Amino acid sequence: MKAVTWQGVHDMQVTEVPDPLIEEPTDIIIKVTSSGLCGSDLHLYETLAPFMEPGDIVGHEPMGIVQEVGSAVTSLRPGDRVVVPFNVSCGSCWMCDRHLYSQCETTQNREHGTGASFFGYSKLYGHVPGAQAEYLRVPFGDFLPVKVPEGPSDDRFLFLSDVLPTAWQGLKYADVPDGGTLLVLGAGPIGDMAARMAVHAGHRVISVDRVPERLARVAEYGAEPLNLDEAEQVGGIADVVREATGGRGADAVIDAVGMEAHGAPGAQGVQKLVGLLPDAVAEPMMKKAGVDRLAALYTAFEAVRRGGTVSISGVYGGAADPIPMMQLFDKQIQIRMGQANVRAWTDELLGVLQDGDPWGVESFATHHLPLTDASDAYAKFQKKEDGYVKVVFRP
Repeated sequence: MKAVTWQGVHDMQVTEVPDPLIEEPTDIIIKVTSSGLCGSDLHLYETLAPFMEPGDIVGHEPMGIVQEVGSAVTSLRPGDRVVVPFNVSCGSCWMCDRHLYSQCETTQNREHGTGASFFGYSKLYGHVPGAQAEYLRVPFGDFLPVKVPEGPSDDRFLFLSDVLPTAWQGLKYADVPDGGTLLVLGAGPIGDMAARMAVHAGHRVISVDRVPERLARVAEYGAEPLNLDEAEQVGGIADVVREATGGRGADAVIDAVGMEAHGAPGAQGVQKLVGLLPDAVAEPMMKKAGVDRLAALYTAFEAVRRGGTVSISGVYGGAADPIPMMQLFDKQIQIRMGQANVRAWTDELLGVLQDGDPWGVESFATHHLPLTDASDAYAKFQKKEDGYVKVVFRP
């Protein structure tokens, strides 16, 4: 089959790889009909290169049609239409019983000290073959896949794999009070969707980005767009937000940027340097050093009001990044974060999507492309060129 494979830093290629096979009685095989390109995939493109191997199949946002089921699978049969959450969770361990599916003890990667495995996401997270491919093996067939109805297009349900539950968890963790103001840093896929959800929930939303096309998208759904570059010319994001909130600051902030943030050339240089080192040297540095660009996180701490909440959805990779503890303590800031526990939210979100499309998911993707365009799509997505916000591959 054809699949998007990592071949080196900034080098994604479509290659021929072996078809997946049933390995456990609880496995299923799906024919992938749609697979998203996620902002997290850009970390593999450059920053997390020490944990990648040439030929690794990438991608973690799939849906498709069941082709084959293992002998122990009873809830699905060939022909069923399913969405697959990005974290591989068993549904029955101690963590899963508490709906902490991103910490599943069955698929935890204790060698690297990380949580549940992900599809297509490096040795750090299980080295599981990814979903930007024609076919995908899915473990835990009676729990992990989400069966969806026939009829609506793939785009109605595809984002249950990652974007919707990640944005939803970020909003839940932000705990915006009734009548409160939410600041969303970043208008990429997660920030965009979180802003839409928050507006739909009745909150005032200020959305920050530096790409005009992305700000225009969130404005269409009722968020107040704030251009980062323009704000920096008049004192910075925090000053603008305080002025807009009676001098107090936002009740909650969602950091939907993470380690891809702009504004820290030193950290960016460290990221690139580490990515060029031999894996044996780079891996321990990534695990123990502070290598993130923290501009967005520092902005969140500055812009949130005293006693407010910062919800972190953007991915950070450094193990020893400098954090302003005095500021956090003095302002009594509450912080919540973590990989989305996807399967904890899918049933609730699917119920919303079956009744309508309040968040504009069917028009959310900006580009639908064949797998053969993957190399170019990764490059343009990283550079935010040609209006790239959300890419969906059609294998």
